[in-house]
Amino acid sequence: MKPQADARPASPARERRLGAFVFLAPGLVYLVVLMLVPLALVLSNVFFQRGRFGGIVYEFTTENFTRLIDPLYLGVVADSLKIATLTTLIALLLGYPTAYLIAQLPSKWRTIALVAIVLPFWTNFIIRVYAWIILLNGQGLVNSGLKALGFDPLELLYNDGAVVTGLLYSYLPLMVLPLYAAIDKLDPQLREASANLGASPFTTFRKVTLPLTVPGVMTGSLFVFVPTFGNFVIPEMLGGGKSIMVGNLIRTEFLKARDWPFGSALATALVAVLVLLLVAQAWAARRA
Repeated sequence: MKPQADARPASPARERRLGAFVFLAPGLVYLVVLMLVPLALVLSNVFFQRGRFGGIVYEFTTENFTRLIDPLYLGVVADSLKIATLTTLIALLLGYPTAYLIAQLPSKWRTIALVAIVLPFWTNFIIRVYAWIILLNGQGLVNSGLKALGFDPLELLYNDGAVVTGLLYSYLPLMVLPLYAAIDKLDPQLREASANLGASPFTTFRKVTLPLTVPGVMTGSLFVFVPTFGNFVIPEMLGGGKSIMVGNLIRTEFLKARDWPFGSALATALVAVLVLLLVAQAWAARRA
């Protein structure tokens, strides 16, 4: 009888693959169950018809996509783009100086500043939005202060300005953190070399600091634009229903009009736009 051959030890590459799978498996299961499966269910409804009393009639149609180019819905998309773009630009103008100053702080104070930036995320989102209602309504703290100073109260609530303010407050940290990471990675010797060559602080910022932090600018802008574009809670609460965005339209089609196929088409179009933005950001980051 031949002696039984010893089992071959697992190769290092195979062990690495097995270890990577073990660590990736929980995240993959999470993505498949809570993202890919719901997305597949939404995509499966876009080619069917709405029933007379809601629900889905499983008869093929492309009408849900042709309705997307209706001027009424295109107007909602245009308003959403306007508000999301404005919010992103203001967040960038406020977030870049904030991130730059935090990066210049000593390590102890830098940690405190970063904790202060993310501190609002420790409070419930709805409570934070209600706080703005208390601040901005006709009898709120802002108008009470104006009255005490002898000024007439302002219409600060239920308009686009209130919506932009709420969105900016909610997502500004998502702009500051990527910018801080990009600025903190900069080699200070580059700025020192620029100054030694006679460049002014503004020239150093324009030709050294800003170009090297473009990936952080694009990442922060994407982090703010994407949730802002699809938000429906803040336009509903701070806009009073007057500022209708894509997220409000999708929610209305699903929960009020009960037109699930058209709501699915709207959601699919929104996902497609956001995927294109992600692809464009990745391409621009590689070029930068």
